[in-house]
Formats: sequence, C-alpha cells, structure tokens
Amino acid sequence: MEVITIESQAFKDLQAKINMIAKFVAALQSKTEEQPPDDGWVDSYEVCTFMKISSKTLQRLRAANEINYSQIRGKNFYRISEIARLLNENVIRRPDEHLQDLIKNHQLYVEQRRNLKTDK
Repeated sequence: MEVITIESQAFKDLQAKINMIAKFVAALQSKTEEQPPDDGWVDSYEVCTFMKISSKTLQRLRAANEINYSQIRGKNFYRISEIARLLNENVIRRPDEHLQDLIKNHQLYVEQRRNLKTDK
C-alpha cells in the first residue's frame, strides 16, 4: 500500500473541485430527464394508430423526404416534434387532439418501461 500525503488546504481545494464536478453532472442528468415530450421517439405503429393515417401514407412521406426518421434494425422511428411539424405545415391534416393522444400514450409507455426496469 502506498500512502500519499498532501497539505490540508490542497485536499480541501481538491474536494471542492470534486463537489463542483458532481453538481455539474447532476444538473446535466436532471436536464436530460426533463426532456419535453416532443423529444420522444415513436415507432410507425404508434404514429399510424394515434394520427389515424395508414402505413402507406407514412411510407409515402418517407419516400418523398417530407418526414425525418431513423431506422434501427428495419424498424422506423420518428421524433414527436417531427410529427408536430407535419401537423403545423398541414402535410398531415389532423386535429391537435391526435398529437396529444400520441404524446400521452408515449409517456405512459415510457413510464411502464421504466417500472419494468426497476422491478428487475
């Protein structure tokens, strides 16, 4: 075992810096946890179900590059903010209630997934 000695003031300075870094990291974590619901990702099934559009309509939007999406293992995912943009630009003509249903159900799904992870 190796013993290292330092002055008490140097130790206090080091401890203060570590505490400052810990506070910074905690603040960053709280910011990412408080993301607005617009930043959530939903799959094609959720978009089609809650926006009441067909999968073919969604495919046409992708083919025409009117909607941004990410594909993971063959499954397409969309940001809720992207769906809101399409509604605002009248690319999809639906009442705002459909978007609110999508957001609400997505949040419920996320909470259920978190509960499953904590139960394990």
